[in-house]
Order: sequence, then C-alpha cells, then structure tokens
Amino acid sequence: MKRFISLALAILFVFSFTASADLFEDEIPVFSADDYLIESVESMDVFALENSVSGAILMEAESGEVLFEQNPDEKLPIASVTKIMTLLLSVEAIDSGVISLTDTVTVSDYAASMGGSQAFMEAGEQMSVDDMLKAIAVSSCNDAAVAMAEHLAGSESAFVEKMNQRAEELQMTSTDFVNCTGLDDNEMHYSSARDVAKMSRELLTHPIIFDYTTIWMDSIRGGEFGLANTNKLIRFYNGANGLKTGSTSKARYCLSASALRDGMQLIAVVLGSPTSAERFSAAKALLDYGFANYSVYRPKSDSTYNLKVWGGKEDMARGEAEVKALVLKKGEQNKIEEITELPDSLNAPLKKGETIGRVKYMIGDTVVYESEIKLKDSIEKAGFFDRFNDILRRVFYSAK
Repeated sequence: MKRFISLALAILFVFSFTASADLFEDEIPVFSADDYLIESVESMDVFALENSVSGAILMEAESGEVLFEQNPDEKLPIASVTKIMTLLLSVEAIDSGVISLTDTVTVSDYAASMGGSQAFMEAGEQMSVDDMLKAIAVSSCNDAAVAMAEHLAGSESAFVEKMNQRAEELQMTSTDFVNCTGLDDNEMHYSSARDVAKMSRELLTHPIIFDYTTIWMDSIRGGEFGLANTNKLIRFYNGANGLKTGSTSKARYCLSASALRDGMQLIAVVLGSPTSAERFSAAKALLDYGFANYSVYRPKSDSTYNLKVWGGKEDMARGEAEVKALVLKKGEQNKIEEITELPDSLNAPLKKGETIGRVKYMIGDTVVYESEIKLKDSIEKAGFFDRFNDILRRVFYSAK
C-alpha cells in the first residue's frame, strides 16, 4: 500500500511542483513573487514583523553577530526546524568517519510509523545514508529522521540525549528536545530564534550539508519517489542555500533560511508565522535588510608577530592575535585602519599565553574590534653561558 502511495505522490510531484515547494507540509500556498516585496531595506522598522512572527533573528554566520532580533529568546515550538540538529549530528558523524554516505540504514517498525511529512518507508526497508539525508533535508521526512536517529544512537531516545548534549555545548540555553522530528507530541519540546540560529550556524560549517539543502527537486528509491524542497527560497531567492522549514498546528510556520552573497553568509530565523507565505516574506525581508546594509571585512594582515628576546634561551618570541571577520555597515570596510601596539623587544623569562600587546581595528576614533597579542611559546631565562653570549649579541646589535 505504501509503495502505491509513494508512486502516486511521485506523479503528483511531477505535475504540481511548479505551484508549490511545500509538497509535504500542512498548507500548500501558491508562490507569488509579490509575497516577498517590502517598501525599504534601510531599516527593519518599516516591516511589521511583530504581526507576522512570534520570534525572529538575523545573524551573520561567520562572526555570529546579530544584526536584528525580535523576541529572540522566547521558548517556542519549532516543528521540523528541529531537524537542523538531527542533520547536524548526522553530518558530524560523517565528517568524523563514524558513518559514511554509502552505509545502509534499515527502517524499523517505529520509524515507519511516523506521521506528518514522510517518504512512506516500510519496516525492514533499507536505504543509504545519502538518501536518508536527502529525504530529511529536502522534504522533511519524519520516518527518515527517526531511521537516522536509530542508526546513529540505537534508539530515538538515545539520539535525543545526544541532541540536548550538543545543544548545551552550543550554549543553546532556551532549548529542550524530546524527539528528532519536531512533531507536536510533547509540550516540553521547544527552542528559540537565537538557539535555532546557533545550531544553524554550526550546521553551515559542514560544507556537505549544501549538497542537500540546495536541492530543489530530486528523488529517492531510484527515481520512484519524488522530492520537492519545502523551502521555496532555494528556487526564488538569490544566494539561498538552506536550511529548514517546519510547520505544525502548535508551532505554526517556521523557517531557518540561509543565503550567501558577496562572501557574506546570513541566517534568518522566523518562528510562529500564521501562514507559510508570511514566514517566507519575513525571512526574505530579514535577508534583504542584511545584504543591503552590511558587509564582511576580513583582516588582510598576518596575525602572527615576531619580537626580539633578551636574556632568554631563545632569541625570538612569537606572538599571535585572534582575528575574526567583522560585520560593518556598507562602505565602512574601506575606512578601517589596523593599529598594532607592541614593545620593541621582550625580556625573559616569558610564559606561553602571556599578553605582550594588542591589535586594534579602527574607523576614525572608534575601535570596532581589538584583540590581545599573546605568546605562542614559553621562553626560559638563559644560564650563565647563554647570558654571556647574549651580552656579545647586544654589543654586536648596538654596534650596528
């Protein structure tokens, strides 16, 4: 019976995908480019997000800087956006060599019993990790998510423990997972816009995820079952590369949308929209605002420094500063000035991690970022003969 249903859905997919990307969601709104128009991108104040979302945030992925937020820490149901964590644990297992894309996943009775969005998998059916990830990322299939959870941890409950542990490591302080799908089966399953952005940011550090989140149409089971991406922005928004939609009666319509333009990766999270169209419109407004008003500056200079050492067993000390990408208002990247504050030389003994200077990034009189320059290695004080040789070096150095 399930095979028949899957075949019927594949046929439906072929004839209806142009009308909707939300093939497997509760509501199937017809896409219109007019849904995505806003009056201005100079300020988010012109867009009444408070009427179309319960929580929202716009984050630059490389730096983690928040460019806009509204109720970012409110605990809310997030529906299938939950699967971002399911995908994160899956790709981490792949990148660490624990599993591979060609591994075979066997579907259990429990996984096959999942409702909501699904690939109508049958108990005992086997599918590759690659196809499982495709089903999860593209069409939000709950049966595939549970099958992957069981494959990685033995049971969904054990996998959920890993989800919550990873959430704690990512400092997701407003999150509690009770399943790997986001289905409304427990009031205690929740997250927040900020926490969703955090796990989305971490997922984006694994390039393999784009092999799945950028798919618009594909299939599994050798072409027998069609998949259409539930994230319409993948087709209709310039630079969109992810990440995950979600909708249930409690969570309403949710989305973590990511897009890359001119070297800047943005994450727009929208939770609790009344309709599917409004969540896409809100996410696009956030992304438009970010791309129109901000750019990323990456320091060009080397972050390592070499200094002369006197009285030590080593002649030179190496210092290192932590530099990072800076999110600046458009046009400011050409005004930034790098200023390094370091002594001419150092005296031993010196301890690894000791602060020896600072590097500052300035725009006019304003410090936009500064970082301590710290020693990379310890240097012991020289003994008698070492000091004697050092004196000779000093004499020779001063004679120059």
